[in-house]
Amino acid sequence: MFNYLKERVWKRIQGWQEKLLSRAGKETLIKAAAQAIPTFAMSCFDITKNLCDDISKMICRYWWAQQDKDKKMHWLSWQTLSCRKEKGGLGYRDLHMFNLAMLARQAWRLIQSPDSLCARLLRAKYWPDGDLFAAKEGPGISYTWRSLLRGLKALEKGMIWRVGNGQQIRIWDDPWIPEGITRRPRTPRGAVLLSKVAELIDPLTGTWDQQLIRDIFCEEDAVNILTIPVHPDRDDVVAWHFDSKGVFSVKSAYHVLERATAHDRSFQTGESSMQSGHDSEDRLWKQIWKLPCPPKIKQFMWRVAHNSLALRMNIKRRHIELDTRCQVCFRLDEDGGHCFLKCKRVKQCWRELQLEEIRLQLLQAQSAKQFIRHILSLDPAKCLLVCVLLWKWWSTRNKANAGEEIPTQMDVVCAVHTTFRSLKEI
Repeated sequence: MFNYLKERVWKRIQGWQEKLLSRAGKETLIKAAAQAIPTFAMSCFDITKNLCDDISKMICRYWWAQQDKDKKMHWLSWQTLSCRKEKGGLGYRDLHMFNLAMLARQAWRLIQSPDSLCARLLRAKYWPDGDLFAAKEGPGISYTWRSLLRGLKALEKGMIWRVGNGQQIRIWDDPWIPEGITRRPRTPRGAVLLSKVAELIDPLTGTWDQQLIRDIFCEEDAVNILTIPVHPDRDDVVAWHFDSKGVFSVKSAYHVLERATAHDRSFQTGESSMQSGHDSEDRLWKQIWKLPCPPKIKQFMWRVAHNSLALRMNIKRRHIELDTRCQVCFRLDEDGGHCFLKCKRVKQCWRELQLEEIRLQLLQAQSAKQFIRHILSLDPAKCLLVCVLLWKWWSTRNKANAGEEIPTQMDVVCAVHTTFRSLKEI
C-alpha cells in the first residue's frame, strides 16, 4: 500500500551522481527531499517498521554510494548516522520514530480539541465512555484508528497530568508526579483502596491531605506530591512534560522516543546510559560542526573523528585483501597516523607551513577523537590551517590511489595557503 513512498524517494535521489554532489550536498538532499517525502503519509498512518527500514537502507546506500546496485562499504551504521549532530551523528531521522511522533501529534489534537468533528466521530465509535487513554485495539477497527493508538502510546511516554480537581487522574496508572522516568508513584499500591487523585485532596480546604499522603506514600513520593499545586476549581488537564509551557511538539516527541529507545537498548545490553566522557564527546562534535569552514571540510573532520576514512588498514580490518602500503611513499602500512603525520611527503608539508611542533604533538594522540580534540584546542587560525591541510592532503592521497599524478609538496602547500586565505576573508 505504501510502496509508492520507496519509489518516490528513490526517483528523487537516483539521478544525482556522486561526482556532482559533495558529502554536504548529499546531506542536504537527504534531509530536505528524501526524508520529507513520506511526511504526509506518516502524519496519518502507521507506516510499518519494515517499510521504514527499507527507505532508511535506500538512503544509506545513496549516502555511501550513488546508485542502487552499487555495493560500497558502509563505514558507519545507520544507528550512528541517525543520531543528532551533537551526539556524533548526522541528524538523519529514524523514520519509524518520526512516524510515531507524527501520530502522537494527532492523538494530542484529539485531547486538545475534544469537540472537533473528528474527535466526536472517533469517540462515538471507539471510546464512548470518554476515557481516550483506556481505549484498546479490537477486531474490526480501522487502520486509521489503529495508527492513532500507536501515536497515543508514544504520547504517553512524554505526557503528564496537571492536577485540577483530581477527578480524572488515576493515582497508580497515570503520569502525574513531575519526577522520575515514568512520572508515576514509586510506592507500591499494596492494599490501598484509593484510586483517584481527588481522594487525596481535603474537600474542606481544597489542598492536599498531608497526613493521608504521608501515611500512604514513601517519603520521596510524599515530598514530590506536596509540591504539586492544586486547583480544585478547574478540571485536570494533560500537558507535555518536556516543554516548560506544556505544549506538545513533534521535535520534542521525537527526542523523547529517541532517549527511550537508547535507554531500552542500553538496558538490554547491560550498559549504563550515563557513561563518563559523554559530555566531552558532545563538546567535540559541537566544535566540529561550528568550525568556520565549508561543510565539506566539516564532513571530512567528522569522518576523521570516527576513524571512518577508507584508509588501507581500515579496509583490511573489513577482511578485504589488498596491499596496505601507503600509495604515496610505498614504505609503511597506511593508517591514520601514517597518512596524515608520518608519510615523508606529508611531513614536508607540515614543515613548509611551520606546523612541525603541532605535528609532533599530534603524534602522541591515542585515538582519532583525541587527535581531533587536540586540533580543536589550538588557536583558531592554526586550527583552521591544520583542518585545511588534512583535507587537501586527503585529496592528494586519493589521487595517488587512483593512479593519477601526485601534486608536489609545494603545490599542496600553495593550495592550502589559497584556501586558508579565502576562508579567513569570509
